[in-house]
Amino acid sequence: MFLLVLTFFFAPYFVEHFAADPISGNSIWGYAIAASGLIVALLGPVLGAIADTTGRRKVWLAVFSAMLVIGGSTLWLAHPLLAVLMPVIVGAVILTFVGAEFTAVFTNAMLPSLVPPSKIGRLSGIGWSVGYAGALVALAVFLLLIYPAKADGTTLLGVPSILGFAHQSLDAERFTGPFSAIWYLIFVLPLFLFTPDSPRRSQFSAGQAVKAGLRELWHTLGQVRERGYLFRFLIARMLYVDGLNAIFAFGGIYASSVFGWSGIPLALFACVLSLSGFFGAVVGGFADDRYGPRPIILCCLIGLLVTAGFALSIDDRHMAFFIESLPAADRNAPFGSPAEYAFIAAAAGIGLFVGPLQASSRSLMARLTPVEKSQEYFGLFAFAGKATSFVAPFLISTVTLASGSQRIGMSIIALFLVAGFLLMLTVRVPTQEHNQ
Repeated sequence: MFLLVLTFFFAPYFVEHFAADPISGNSIWGYAIAASGLIVALLGPVLGAIADTTGRRKVWLAVFSAMLVIGGSTLWLAHPLLAVLMPVIVGAVILTFVGAEFTAVFTNAMLPSLVPPSKIGRLSGIGWSVGYAGALVALAVFLLLIYPAKADGTTLLGVPSILGFAHQSLDAERFTGPFSAIWYLIFVLPLFLFTPDSPRRSQFSAGQAVKAGLRELWHTLGQVRERGYLFRFLIARMLYVDGLNAIFAFGGIYASSVFGWSGIPLALFACVLSLSGFFGAVVGGFADDRYGPRPIILCCLIGLLVTAGFALSIDDRHMAFFIESLPAADRNAPFGSPAEYAFIAAAAGIGLFVGPLQASSRSLMARLTPVEKSQEYFGLFAFAGKATSFVAPFLISTVTLASGSQRIGMSIIALFLVAGFLLMLTVRVPTQEHNQ
């Protein structure tokens, strides 16, 4: 869902073709992502507390999965001739990503109960790597069977699009929403069919569950404040995940605007990022169990600052801001200039650090989470990932509008990564409290 919709296909399509112009489209997209982050920030801890009080998990997963599927399917309506539907499409974007974030809250909450603390790092890393692998498979299916990549309307496999999409019709870009929704639905069904649910812990009515959940949340917040290291970690994660989310939200849009990429170049860009993310998550997961999640998080933040900074130093004529790039030798090639190859290399570096950063952040939280309060704690974890997640997209959108430069707007990301890194340096995790 995030690979196809958020970063590489629908987001650039929304900005370049559905919105009135790229600058306003970039800003509207950023405000939509900001709104979804604000909703998750406000409701995440509360819903987690209610779920821990009632004990049931699948009901919540079903509700938010339905939101994701309905929202993603609605994106098909984003036709350039139907700009009047802009409020509907923005609402669908928000619904999609709110649903996706909340499903993550309840699936992440399963982690502390699945393996002992000594194996949490590798399980979290493998989980993220499987996610990247699944995204690559979805992308392959989309490109080989659906996306009309060639001028004759055939796919990369050399066959007509199974949905009859014409070359450069932009219908395939719109279809990424329904396609991602269907893909998610297929692969979430085994969880509902074969994974046992948590036992019901109370017979509370809905109103009673809300009151009990809010009381429990208040108690947990007091515990978090007492554990200063946990409180500082959550604030640090709040900051650096803001930057990370902005990379995902605007990365494909930036590449599309700077190099004019669309279709196959963006798909190959996605493959590079996903493959590097896959290997990074696998290696990072085992390193997490050996060295602990904190060193992995710090190293990944440094790596992200370097690679993302290098990516922003590249445009269609320059590398590292001042080094002139030769023009494309072959304009028919997906990547024809040294600047484009340099940008791809930077993207590969970003993927190598993003995967283990995500996995080790979840691993550290799981090691600090009491099993009986897993959903509530991971609700706070989601809160820490979304409490200010509307700030980075809002600032990027606002600075982009004010400056007329996407590069200047994107530079805001560095502030969040640096702030998260500096605060993470103060986090000292007492090993004796893992999973207590």
